[in-house]
Amino acid sequence: MQALSVPQPWAWAIARGHKGILNRASNTGYRGPVAIYASFRANLGSCDRPMARAAAWDPADPVAAIGGIVAVVSLAGVCAAAASGRPCRCGEWASAGKYHWRLVDPRPLQWPVMALGHPGLWELTPVVAAGVARLLLGQAAAAVPRDATRTAPGEARRPAPSRPSARHRRRAVHPLRRPN
Repeated sequence: MQALSVPQPWAWAIARGHKGILNRASNTGYRGPVAIYASFRANLGSCDRPMARAAAWDPADPVAAIGGIVAVVSLAGVCAAAASGRPCRCGEWASAGKYHWRLVDPRPLQWPVMALGHPGLWELTPVVAAGVARLLLGQAAAAVPRDATRTAPGEARRPAPSRPSARHRRRAVHPLRRPN
């Protein structure tokens, strides 16, 4: 999975669906899922901007953390009109002279997945990608109504999968620590 480093409060605004345009200096041919990494660099002056205030920036929100993956969005397209000096209709979040990356379908994570960021578009490590996938699957499973998981009358109930013994269970590994 690809990732993109974004400073706060903009990472929060993207994760919560308030900001659908990301202004970048370069274009990309990539389309698809992008993990939003909230960089350690926070742009605190932006918290006072009218757009951030209108979005109701909440520093207590877990998505407002820094130093981790806070959401997954889909990169739907890139508008190059403003970068070439032509007018575009990308909305209030768009800046003149930049490429406007259109981000859709924001899925904020319940809590951030710690990672080390990089500039530009970069590939997640397998351990971090697995942590993000686990949280996304957990959130999707929690969204299924309880009645949808029950069997219909006359339908055979599948046995529960067996759990490995404590000795064989895989130990959780922190993405930034080396296993013993």
